[in-house]
Amino acid sequence: MHPDELKTWRKAERTRLVAAREALPAQTVQRFRHAMDSHLERGFPGLRQATLAFCWPIRNEYDARHLAKTLREAGALTALPVVVAPKTPLVFREWHPGIALAEGPLGIAYPADSREVTPRAVLLPMNGWDAQGYRLGYGGGFFDRTLAALKERPLVIGVSYEMARMATIHPQSWDVPMDYVVTERGVYRHDASELVFLGAPGPTSEMASPVCYADERIVRGD
Repeated sequence: MHPDELKTWRKAERTRLVAAREALPAQTVQRFRHAMDSHLERGFPGLRQATLAFCWPIRNEYDARHLAKTLREAGALTALPVVVAPKTPLVFREWHPGIALAEGPLGIAYPADSREVTPRAVLLPMNGWDAQGYRLGYGGGFFDRTLAALKERPLVIGVSYEMARMATIHPQSWDVPMDYVVTERGVYRHDASELVFLGAPGPTSEMASPVCYADERIVRGD
């Protein structure tokens, strides 16, 4: 696909997918969120001690704030991304209730003045996602640029809904696949060149997490 055609196609797909997500009833979004909270907490127990970055939710995205609260209570440190300038990598600043927020691009909140931290895991919202684990974002390229710039890449968990799955986003050389994808259905792991569905993690007391070896990459550090 020609670069101009790809840009036009992605813009149209992004518009379609965001509109469909925004049309979801509030109770459906709430149900999806509860399921995803459970999959993340049970499937990735190392997040409880991680420096974890997540994104302030907009437009009916998965709302990670509830999970972040639970994880902080267990010992995690949470952070939000900050746009410093166009076409430059993001930075991450610590955030918890009590730290002042400002409004950034797309109306997304970010910490106005808190310390920068280095995340060991990132929950990354996706407007669309495909069978290879590639993400359709908002078109700014900030996260791809940021992941490429970090000295040590964090564990990247894409979070979205099953309805946002696409055959392909037509990935380009700069697109970075997710390590895992979590939807209301369960957990997918990126193996070789495709996603493999692992299922929905059961209660921690009844099973060893199917993705617990990912915890080796989730080491608290700031």
